[in-house]
Amino acid sequence: MVLEISQWDLLIQRHATLLDRLSDPNLSRVDRQNIQKESSHLGVLVEQFKILQQLDREIEVTKQELDQAQDKEFKLLYVQEFEELTTQKNLLAKQLEDQLAPPDERDDRSVYLEIRAGAGGQEASLFVGDLMKMYTHYASKKNWQISIESESPTDVGGYREIVLHIKGKNAFGVLKSESGVHRVQRVPQTETSGRVHTSTVTVAVMPEAKEVEMNVNPADLRIDVFRASGAGGQHVNTTDSAVRITHVPTGVV
Repeated sequence: MVLEISQWDLLIQRHATLLDRLSDPNLSRVDRQNIQKESSHLGVLVEQFKILQQLDREIEVTKQELDQAQDKEFKLLYVQEFEELTTQKNLLAKQLEDQLAPPDERDDRSVYLEIRAGAGGQEASLFVGDLMKMYTHYASKKNWQISIESESPTDVGGYREIVLHIKGKNAFGVLKSESGVHRVQRVPQTETSGRVHTSTVTVAVMPEAKEVEMNVNPADLRIDVFRASGAGGQHVNTTDSAVRITHVPTGVV
């Protein structure tokens, strides 16, 4: 079992409590959104847990019938059913284990996906182009919007680097695991003798930052002005050559 029964009881109670809170007309918009998100996540877990319990009961019944069966054909049928139910249970238990962690609040955000050539010279730049096409086709199938933010093409039709802006539901949640070094081993277009070549590219997936409102109190700012002190013509000691602004409460300069 993924969790102890007592822990599942707590999750079920938590889910029921959240559903009750949603009926409160005095909830703020932010609180309602947060509660809806958590209750939706727990609701999926609770439903899958009930299915897991049902599979446990069916497995137990099948095991008892297998032990009591005398006919070889019936025994074979019960063995097959027992194995199928056990496989279903193990798959569902693995899914539940993966889903128990709270969802990343950034999963629904759009992403900036940067693909940069690594080792391999021109072949690496071609690999960048291949990955760009792959992610573009995949995003199109997901009905996401894709645009090129920046690119640095090469003479052979590849890219030294390219940055894609991908807008769509759960884009970061789906693509975040793509970050890292990708490697390909193949006979490249740039190789004339037919040797297998290894090249790498790096992929970085960054969630799009949310717009936030900031109110800075001018009284919290310390402004230091610096001026030239040496000989230098008519602007000496009259031109502010450097200004340092410090936010006193946080120490940010």
